Amino acid sequence: MAFRLSNNLVGILNFITFLLSIPILGAGIWLSREGVTECERFLDKPVIVIGVFLMLVSLAGLIGACCRVTWLLWLYLVVMFLLIVLGIVFTIFAFAVTNKGAGEALSGKGYKEYRLGDYSNWLQKRVTSQKNWNKIKNCLADSKVCTDFHDKYLNTSASEFYQTHLSSVQSGCCKPSNDCQFMYFGPTNWTRGSAESNNPDCNLWNNNLNTLCFDCQSCKAGFIDNLRSSWKKVAIVNIVFLIFLIIVYSVGCCAFRNNRRDNYYQQQTWKP
Repeated sequence: MAFRLSNNLVGILNFITFLLSIPILGAGIWLSREGVTECERFLDKPVIVIGVFLMLVSLAGLIGACCRVTWLLWLYLVVMFLLIVLGIVFTIFAFAVTNKGAGEALSGKGYKEYRLGDYSNWLQKRVTSQKNWNKIKNCLADSKVCTDFHDKYLNTSASEFYQTHLSSVQSGCCKPSNDCQFMYFGPTNWTRGSAESNNPDCNLWNNNLNTLCFDCQSCKAGFIDNLRSSWKKVAIVNIVFLIFLIIVYSVGCCAFRNNRRDNYYQQQTWKP
């Protein structure tokens, strides 16, 4: 009974995982062939690798549990153990690097502003390197985040705009910093005033929709804040995933032990 319960349960769980790996692999192949933007092409290889990995691991667990292939089940358990360890390390790391940083509330404004120095050094180095930032800029342009921002608030008055709640990327990349004291004529149309500012972003601002503040420190900070929020959500989901992995690993250990016991009984039966 113990053999049937543990082995069958491992088999069912891995069969479900195998079915899930098929659309993931299909999505990766589709992105590699049909992806137009750099962001889409960037995702195709990781998605294909994840799909193939899930497919192979689930097949190993399925065959090992249902066909009583002990060495294959042992390999499956080793991979599962490594996944659990990596998951724990990633979760701790994600919470560590996203613990620092937050938007700065402005008096009389509905939106916040973001400073690059407020975030972890690790995230700053990864995002601000020229090679990485050029890719991120292309992704932001492809996503049309500032184009949509321009269209949405095109007919908004200055007083209404200042009370608007903006995302970190919109605030950092699609408008100039509040330090610049520019005059508002539209969401992406600002005129330099007489006030002087030490903020280097003020000299980088351009009303051209393809430029705006994409090279500003505030844009990098806004992107990091958005990334920080996403990583925290992923880390929370990862905790749930880890609990699931630990349960599957525990059941797999029972199936492995039962496989060895069954093989031992068979060997004893065949002895003259």
